[in-house]
Amino acid sequence: MRGYDLIGDVHGCGNTLRHLLQLMGYRHQGGAWRHPQGRQVIFVGDIVDRGPRIRQALHDVHAMLEAGTALMVLGNHEYNALAYFTRDAEGQPLRPHNPRHQRVIQETLDQFAAYPQEWQAFLQWFHSLPLALEVEDFRVVHACWDREVMDPFLAKYPDACMTPEFFLDSARPGSFEFKVVDRCTRGTWLRLPEGVTQKSGDGFVRDRFRTSYWVDQPRTWGDVLFQPDRLSPELESRRLSEEERHYLSYYAPDEKKLFFGHYWCQGFPSIIRPNLACLDYSAVKYGRLVAYRYDGEASLDAGKFVWVEVQRDEFPPMDELRAEMTAEKNQKI
Repeated sequence: MRGYDLIGDVHGCGNTLRHLLQLMGYRHQGGAWRHPQGRQVIFVGDIVDRGPRIRQALHDVHAMLEAGTALMVLGNHEYNALAYFTRDAEGQPLRPHNPRHQRVIQETLDQFAAYPQEWQAFLQWFHSLPLALEVEDFRVVHACWDREVMDPFLAKYPDACMTPEFFLDSARPGSFEFKVVDRCTRGTWLRLPEGVTQKSGDGFVRDRFRTSYWVDQPRTWGDVLFQPDRLSPELESRRLSEEERHYLSYYAPDEKKLFFGHYWCQGFPSIIRPNLACLDYSAVKYGRLVAYRYDGEASLDAGKFVWVEVQRDEFPPMDELRAEMTAEKNQKI
């Protein structure tokens, strides 16, 4: 089989992405990053938002897909961008333009302010990306592969891509389309008790917490908690209700190997289980941009992780970034 290099959430860390590709032996030739032995990158989504070089990262990733040297699944941030710029039959955006959503996407909007046609082209490209991939003996999804959702979805949409009708319906809570997108791009989560909120490490106040989907017979909230931010001891010891158990998903040890991102892991990359690996190690929070070099091994091996630590110079002062963007634009003109 050909080798695959699966890369976690980039979030605009464009220079770090290039360093990681170089570290793995890729070279920029013929307008795209290529590996001399024909290896192929698979991105788990979330190229946009938050980081300083979103536009650069998107151009690099898009060029690789066009050249056939990479594949990619849709992340929740690409989906959110589509919903932000799409209006329903009443003329309202599918993703409300409220302060919270504006804060998330603002960095992307700022970096494409001088390139509106480019941004529209990228939005059209996002529409063509699949929500999941099944490649040879492994699977890739941004957040969660839930068989109860994926089996009927793939039976109807074998390429795992959203049609225009599917996309519009996916913004309607309670619909099958909504559940597919929610599971694939946002994973599973549980709501905190009424009136209880938590301020996460990225400054957002949340009324829910992210959960794992690989714990057999979990009993408490702490058993399924999967995010950098802890809950209070009282909440972590809280018993799961039958309704909560029913909502949670479970990915069994005997299923195909699965790679995903989304979950803001910290520390050194590790294998969750012999068939499960998360690749999101908080790159945009000065963490690590992580790749797993897959070569058909029967069990995933922590020794196959490669990463680059995100350095402070990835985030230069805004005046330096503006100067870079202006110089690049003038060079193209």
